[in-house]
Amino acid sequence: MAVLPVRLLGDPVLTQPADEVTTFDKELHRLVRDLTDTLEDEQGAGLAAPQLGIGLRVFVYHVEGTRGHLVNPVLRFPDEDEQDGPEGCLSMPGLYFDTKRRMNVVAKGYSRHGDPVQIVGSGYLARCLQHETDHLDGVLFIDRMDTERRKAAMKAIRAAEWYGQPTPRVEISPHPILGRLR
Repeated sequence: MAVLPVRLLGDPVLTQPADEVTTFDKELHRLVRDLTDTLEDEQGAGLAAPQLGIGLRVFVYHVEGTRGHLVNPVLRFPDEDEQDGPEGCLSMPGLYFDTKRRMNVVAKGYSRHGDPVQIVGSGYLARCLQHETDHLDGVLFIDRMDTERRKAAMKAIRAAEWYGQPTPRVEISPHPILGRLR
């Protein structure tokens, strides 16, 4: 178990689609633990493997007392209801921007053991599940904004203390047999 450095906006790993998990073994279990430890340390709502430089379709979440993880998620939207509100990202620390998302989501995937999992979420949990699945697709939440909001967000991002700073790199993957390390 380890707390690993979170990749920041500007790191190319954040805009590349992650690979599907095909092996449910102790290395995957370790990855889920590392994601969980890092999320807890960062005090965030969710964290996807690409944010640690690991190109696999895995994320963890901790929203309103509900903790979990999902491997190879697929989202379905049961209705057209939307929400619009503040959203942040550990890869853009300290910044929050209003972002439109679907209000309700059904996320299907697998546990770290390979068992089928379904998570039904609304509100903040639905926002988190969509945000983390986007990370696995190489999509950032600022990509979901309209032009005006994105322009304002980019201005705040460029003014952030961390912007343009090199992201710490993991020289040797803690998960050498899992996917691509970036």
